[in-house]
Amino acid sequence: MSQTMRVAEITRPGGPEVLQWGERPMPRPGPGEVLLRVRAFGINRPDLLQRAGLYPPPPGATDIPGLEVCGDVLEGDASGTALRIGQRVVALVNGGGYADHCVVPAGQCIAAPAGLSDAEAAAIPETFFTVWHNVFQRGALKAGEHLLVQGGASGIGSTALQLARALGARAWATAGTEAKCKACVELGAERAINYRSEDFAQVVREATGKRGVDVILDMVAGDYVAREVGCLAEDGRLVIVAVQGGTAASFDASLLMRRRLSITGSTLRPRSTAFKSALARELERHVWPLIDSGQVRPRMHAVLPAQQLVQAHRMLEAGEHVGKIALVWEAQP
Repeated sequence: MSQTMRVAEITRPGGPEVLQWGERPMPRPGPGEVLLRVRAFGINRPDLLQRAGLYPPPPGATDIPGLEVCGDVLEGDASGTALRIGQRVVALVNGGGYADHCVVPAGQCIAAPAGLSDAEAAAIPETFFTVWHNVFQRGALKAGEHLLVQGGASGIGSTALQLARALGARAWATAGTEAKCKACVELGAERAINYRSEDFAQVVREATGKRGVDVILDMVAGDYVAREVGCLAEDGRLVIVAVQGGTAASFDASLLMRRRLSITGSTLRPRSTAFKSALARELERHVWPLIDSGQVRPRMHAVLPAQQLVQAHRMLEAGEHVGKIALVWEAQP
């Protein structure tokens, strides 16, 4: 085995151009960890924030960006798991995904679905872990309930819409162009709302006979929160997973009491290995059968060679994508 690996490094805070390829010593897995030969890796908005210097890795994590990979188990301690050497897996990683090898806690690996390409498999972990925890655990969305997804054409949004439909919920979505709205409907939304020309709160109230929705998955926050609180049904749950619209929010707090509303949110990266491993097992049990049956599949916007990482970051930053962007190592050493 080589003593070095190829990695993408953030040379300084800044734009996509600060990402440069280099070499580092090959990592070695510790107790409860495995070494993966990475086949493909996904990119996500937290990567852009880390590159800009706004989202530092948690204590103990590598400074190499990248939160999700598809790869082969080369060696390590997989005791207590069903992993085996040579197995193709997907993994939610704590950092280090932008490399041709990566060390990951064994519990955060799941056997890659057989029907998916390496790029599709690599596009699963960050969004599926996030959606499962926030929509179905924290938001407690159930069959027959109504879900509103802000940013339905994003990686997280496209995942949420598909899972909601597959598990028997009704969904609405917002998006910024007619093309993205059309994609949201294809992904499972009953109605997609162009937030540039329509008031999503008014549309939701009208569409639900003034009842409102049971769960809102919000990646905007800011001044959206007041309108979201106003279009939640009784006992509704607002789940915030990003603050692209700002961190400050003002809303009518009396609605929370009168309608018994809940506002919650989470960030996944700082959570413990035990927590993420438990999430992995839930996905394996409840979501993998939906992928195997074809009811759910990562929506891919682009698949590029790993060497085009800078271009991929520019593509994600432009915000014109629908679904996920993943990069593939074309030749392995």
